[in-house]
Formats: sequence, structure tokens, C-alpha cells
Amino acid sequence: MKTEIERKFLVNSLAFKDQAVTHHHILQGYLSKDPERTVRVRIKDKEGWLTIKGKTNKAGTTRLEWEKMIPLGEAKALLELALDSPIEKIRHIVPCEQFTFEVDEFLSSKNHLILAEIELPTENTSFHKPEWLGQEVTGDPSYYNAMM
Repeated sequence: MKTEIERKFLVNSLAFKDQAVTHHHILQGYLSKDPERTVRVRIKDKEGWLTIKGKTNKAGTTRLEWEKMIPLGEAKALLELALDSPIEKIRHIVPCEQFTFEVDEFLSSKNHLILAEIELPTENTSFHKPEWLGQEVTGDPSYYNAMM
């Protein structure tokens, strides 16, 4: 099991699209939204994934994460059990110096919302903030996918 350390930001312009090297269509739903752990099923392009994430620390940056690829048919069946309507988004992969931003453009439920996440090796790792990166929302539960 790995520890996920990430920071999350609003995006203030579409300039990131010119810097993206690839894109993924994602459909995901939650089987559990318990504050102590979330269980997510995701279809990313044509791959199925099951993810369990532990409780986030007080800063909202760090938590345990377990993720495994599952057969696409099983992922589709599990999405039928999701607690709410699935979230649909386009994920843009944007390299930025030695790190990569994952920029999610939400297509359902939160139209026009665009969030950028960056995974870091430590909580205090510094990184370049591109001009299209807006307000930091790390730790704000209203921007957790499980709460949308």
C-alpha cells in the first residue's frame, strides 16, 4: 500500500490544454464515502480500477491508497452499485518540470469545474506553479471527488 501525497488547485485558464501530453476519459463512482475510507470504482478509457483511500490527514494532503486494475466488465457492474450518479471527466496529463499535473475537466454534476492535482514525494516539497494554476483547495472537502 502506498501513501498518496497530493495538493489540489482550481484552474483559472485553459492554457494547460496546450501543454497536455495525453488525455483520458474517466467515469467513476463511489461504493463507500465513509470519512475513514472511500472505495471508488473507475473506468479510465477502457480499463477498470478499484481504489480504496484512507482518511486524509488534517492538512488534507496525505492518505493511504490501494489501487488495483480489475476487468472492465466488473468495473461496469460495480458502477451500477455506486452511491450516486457517476462522475464523468476528462483528465489531461500536463508535465511541469520534474512533476506532472493531472487536470480534471468535469463533464457531469460540476460542469465547468476544472481541478489540478499534483502528487509529491513529501508534504513540503516545492514545485513550479504554472500561470494557469489558481487558488489552492487542498483539504477543502467540497473539492473531494467523493463529495461531488
